[in-house]
Amino acid sequence: MDNHTAMIECENLVKIYKTKDIEVLALQGLELRVETGEMMAIIGNSGSGKSTFLNMIGGLDRPSAGRLIVDGKDLFKLNDQQLVDYKRRTVGFVWQNNARNLMPYLTAWQNVQMPMLFEKNVKKKKQRALELLELVGLAHKKHSRLTQMSGGEQQRVAVAISLANNPKLLLADEPTGSVDAKTGAYILDVFRIINRDLGLTTIIVTHDPLLAKKVNRVVAIRDGKIASERIMKQSYLTRLEDIDAFTQTEEVQDEYAVLDRANRLQIPKEMLEKIGHSGNRLKVSMQDGKIILESPDE
Repeated sequence: MDNHTAMIECENLVKIYKTKDIEVLALQGLELRVETGEMMAIIGNSGSGKSTFLNMIGGLDRPSAGRLIVDGKDLFKLNDQQLVDYKRRTVGFVWQNNARNLMPYLTAWQNVQMPMLFEKNVKKKKQRALELLELVGLAHKKHSRLTQMSGGEQQRVAVAISLANNPKLLLADEPTGSVDAKTGAYILDVFRIINRDLGLTTIIVTHDPLLAKKVNRVVAIRDGKIASERIMKQSYLTRLEDIDAFTQTEEVQDEYAVLDRANRLQIPKEMLEKIGHSGNRLKVSMQDGKIILESPDE
């Protein structure tokens, strides 16, 4: 695949947080490529590095080492003003905490107009905001203040705000974390419509396994690097439009271990537990052209 088709190219990305007494290695050589127009989820336990990665590609924090290209821009080479411009023009953010997205004393319509500071045509600004509210299914609530809206409705307003400046990349950090499962499924469907209709590259960080099963590609981050990927099985791709399709625990994605540059891989902890494995060794063998990993013989 041609390099220019990628929205994000991330190679050997490292992030170290230093304080007076301690150094924390949040990202440890993370490698990832995200294609333009792709919609994907990133999962991982607390402290795995998934939110740190989102902050890196969102321009909210600078990487310590490695290579990070987003929309053809080398984020290591941007000065402070260029980084501000990048955040304003390239990236849209949706946070779990609505206080980071919204101004509660304004109406939904006014909230969506707020990021359009440089649009001097008031009529055009209002029309654009109304179109975005229609996109997230809230045009009928345009005059409602945030205090008159449910948590799910507020989050949909936040999605509309994130699109106000026509970003090329939409980043969502636990966007369904503070709503119930049914509302969360609806919000995910809004993201899918945006991705489909606008072709907007969308990355969702989540800990919700059901939500993760409803996107084509899921990347698991463990200990600051990519541990595995899950890709939607071809037979299920046609069912992605159905909000209620994956309420069962059936496996809808194939799981892949991801090799690093030295051909090392991480085996998902859940799989090791299923074979009753302990210790730091696995028996490796070849059988019929397959690499077999098993617990060592006693």
